[in-house]
Amino acid sequence: MTHDIREIFEQAGCEGALCVRPVVGDGEIALNADQPVVPASVFKVQIALEAETAFADGRLDPRERVTLTAAERTPGPVGSSLFADDAVLSLRDMVVLMLTISDNPATDALLRRVGVDAVNATAARLGLTGTFVTADLRTMLDTIGEDLGRADWADLQTWAAGAPAEEVARADAELPGVRAMDPSRGTRTTPRDMAALLRLIWTDRAGPAAACARVREVMGQQLTRHRIAGGFRPPVRVAAKSGSLLGIPRNEIGVVSFPDGRQYAAAVFTRSLPGSDDAAVNRAIGTATARAVAALGA
Repeated sequence: MTHDIREIFEQAGCEGALCVRPVVGDGEIALNADQPVVPASVFKVQIALEAETAFADGRLDPRERVTLTAAERTPGPVGSSLFADDAVLSLRDMVVLMLTISDNPATDALLRRVGVDAVNATAARLGLTGTFVTADLRTMLDTIGEDLGRADWADLQTWAAGAPAEEVARADAELPGVRAMDPSRGTRTTPRDMAALLRLIWTDRAGPAAACARVREVMGQQLTRHRIAGGFRPPVRVAAKSGSLLGIPRNEIGVVSFPDGRQYAAAVFTRSLPGSDDAAVNRAIGTATARAVAALGA
């Protein structure tokens, strides 16, 4: 089975790592499951759990309003990153934006409130020994600019907009070596850790039952459906969180639920060179997950 799954990733032009387990019970399909990987936006599930736990135990008011200012907004391709004006949102609504459309400003605002140390302490408490968050998204993006010879992310974007094509191509070729793309130097996890986290959330063992239920609910509303969900058809349901970073890591973690009650936690991480076939990698994530789930259910 691992040979078949490795071949799925190779045919899509990427490296792959995967861990699929029943939410309850034994059994596992794994490929490089203990290999450190770059989580990209997958780590937003950890932040959501931390925030929802703080709501449930009364440390944070979910209705509290926070202003996401245009001047200090974290860059990103979607959501409030694209807003021209200041936006005011409640903490709990920022969780929704973060998990459904992967909103970066909402993520960093929530992470400032709960704290990186708290997120890492929860990971340690849950036994996720290969998982560690080093910084917020804005800081991570700035390190990419620095590693490519610019002052920060904004300076890199300004330079790239006017630089000759061959210089931009050289910078793209250096992207895989920057700190943010290196799990030994940046935020990191493993497929096995993320599969374990999903199992804990889906069985109310990751935190208060209300917090776990809320994370499950909002993950079920993720907008994109072209990775793990692409390997399944209704009435099978998929609750997931995807993550990508500049066309190199493309990941997704999620739980696949069948009408008969069977549920499987899947954590799939891929890595490819800039300019690779995005659609092919996305299909491979769904195909590999479906193959693993079928093997476990056989």
